[in-house]
Amino acid sequence: MFRARNRASHVAVYRAAGLTTMIPLHGPRRSTSHAHGSTSTRARRRGRTAAVPEMVGAGARPRRVPLAIVLGALVALGPLTIDMYLPSLPTIQRDLATTPALTQLTLAVYFAGLGLGQLVYGPLTDRYGRKPPLYAGLVVYVLASVACALAPDVRVLVGARFVQALGGAAGQVVTRAVVRDRHVGSEAARLLAMLTLVMGVAPIVAPLAGGWVLALASWRAIFAVLAAVGLAVLALMIVTLPETATSRAPRIDLAMLAGSLRGVIRDRSFVANTLAGAFAQAGMFAYISGSPFVFIELFHVSPQRYGWLFGVNAFGLIAASQVNHRLLARRTPARILAVSVKALGVAGLALLAVTLTEWGGLAPLAVLLFVYVTSIGFIGSNAIALAMESQGARAGVASAVLGAAQFAVAAAASSLVGLRSDGSARAMGAVMAACAAAGWLVTSIEQRRSRVSPHGLDA
Repeated sequence: MFRARNRASHVAVYRAAGLTTMIPLHGPRRSTSHAHGSTSTRARRRGRTAAVPEMVGAGARPRRVPLAIVLGALVALGPLTIDMYLPSLPTIQRDLATTPALTQLTLAVYFAGLGLGQLVYGPLTDRYGRKPPLYAGLVVYVLASVACALAPDVRVLVGARFVQALGGAAGQVVTRAVVRDRHVGSEAARLLAMLTLVMGVAPIVAPLAGGWVLALASWRAIFAVLAAVGLAVLALMIVTLPETATSRAPRIDLAMLAGSLRGVIRDRSFVANTLAGAFAQAGMFAYISGSPFVFIELFHVSPQRYGWLFGVNAFGLIAASQVNHRLLARRTPARILAVSVKALGVAGLALLAVTLTEWGGLAPLAVLLFVYVTSIGFIGSNAIALAMESQGARAGVASAVLGAAQFAVAAAASSLVGLRSDGSARAMGAVMAACAAAGWLVTSIEQRRSRVSPHGLDA
């Protein structure tokens, strides 16, 4: 009885860490009332006892760092790179004597670089495994971060940000591919929800840290910090990340790659769920691109206070991801996605009305932004899990297409906010509302195509 309970507690720990695939599939050991069991029984017991150490760690060596923690460190690099320098955007504009549109372009090209980079890393991870392309990408990221810190003008900064994104894109592809290597369905969605928690914590910390670095040093010091963080993540990946690719493409064949791309793009479920997640993420990045100028320039919020307001919305994202994690025990990812895109659509329409009429000032705008960002916490992980569920051997290519689509739409949304900015919050509100409506439309069309009612999605 004690051994059965002890084993059950280990299983619970592994599941909480997102490592259920490392747990042997057989049940607990059978107890016996005989003082002397048979040789075959003892042999079976020895085999079962050895199963966990063989997968978790050999002999008495310390257990591996849980996969969720390793991937969490990797995915945190993205939000840090995007959000840490946000409080410094008005300062960069003044220091480099440039325009708001060109300053926001440093954010838009980062999204574009993430999208393009993932198209490159997808085939590479299928051919060479998950780790070597990741190492190369992180090295590029660190060098480009140093170039950002030394940029003499905005054009060099824009170019360095693009290269920085090309390097950082490796982490996006590898994270999704590793999750797909280890999990499918609800288990994949649960691990992705845990990673969403990390991606929610990072935006809380990043603008606050960026605001204080800006107060103590300069915007250039922010990129120096990012270079140091990238170097630390590279070291962590070398030491702790396991190679999860179970098969390798024999070579990078353009015809084979084209065939994989055709297969991914012809998968209607993949396309619909990818677009649903892409439009939600684009709405988020429209907010990220426009909010520094709306809060700091329009409403005269200090960079430090802006970090707190940004952190509150990120906290909503964290809370949503944790509620989503629990809901997945009772509801399918498809059902949760169907409801959450509707909530995002309603929040987007309300946000559009408030920004067009300028009703109420900062308070109603801040509340609606919180509702909007919180709704996204129910969309991202479920949309990715549904899109990747049936990809199997082409997971690397599918992950690249998914990431490229998401960040291409995000780059367009971010650029549009900068180009249409008129000194008010209208451009940001309009783009966010359009993204929410597009995601709602795509999901509704997919539901009709699949002939699945809202109740049917509970199965």
